[in-house]
Parts: sequence; C-alpha cells; structure tokens
Amino acid sequence: MSIVVAARGNREGAYALVAAVAEAKQPGTDLIAVNLGHQALDLSNLDTEGVNVTVVDGQDGDAAENIFAAISEHKASRLIIGVKHRTPVGKAFLGSLSQDLLLNSPVPVLAVKPNIEASSSFIKVDAPIRPVTG
Repeated sequence: MSIVVAARGNREGAYALVAAVAEAKQPGTDLIAVNLGHQALDLSNLDTEGVNVTVVDGQDGDAAENIFAAISEHKASRLIIGVKHRTPVGKAFLGSLSQDLLLNSPVPVLAVKPNIEASSSFIKVDAPIRPVTG
C-alpha cells in the first residue's frame, strides 16, 4: 500500500508532508512525495524513520496529471494535499489545483489545512515571497 502527497515548498505543503509521514507510519505503507515546487523537497525536519519515501518530480507539465500518474503507477490508496483559504473569485480567475484534485482524484483525498494560530516550531518553511507585477 502507498500514499501520495502533493507538496510544494510552502506552509501548506509542509503541513501536508507532516500529515503524510504520520499516515505512512502504518506498517507496509510507502510514501510517494510528488514535488510541485521549483526546489528539492527538504525532508530533513521530518521523522521518516521506518517510512520508505520516494520523491517524484512533478514540475513538468500539468500538475494534476502528474499526481494522478503517480497514484496510478504506485497503486496508491490515498492522496494527501495541503490547502489554503481562497475566495470564490480567486478560484474562478486563477483556477485551483486543490479543487481539481479533490473533485477528480481516483482515490480518497485527505486535505490538510494549516492552523494559523498554532506554533510552527515543529516545522520551518522558508518560502520566499515573490512580488506580483503586472
């Protein structure tokens, strides 16, 4: 049995990774991390002892198709994603990978939302903020 996690180098991705590692601690469960970010996934802060972790590059092409391909290839039983709050207008103009994954995934999806008030001392995400120009 395996679990696929869609991860970027942001806070939502970090929380998804934490949840995925906790789920993969079950005996006989492998973790497939689909890296959607532009940098390598840093798993050094996570307790992955006893978990077989495979990182798959999912940057090229359509992200949803890459995730669904990883689910199919590794015969995953579950998908874990990190989500953040977005307004309906924001989703309409920009689309939503999370929404696409939730609606079209061939396996059950666990959506993890970061707790803004909680202390993030257990995991640090140093994602640079990119200015938006137009």
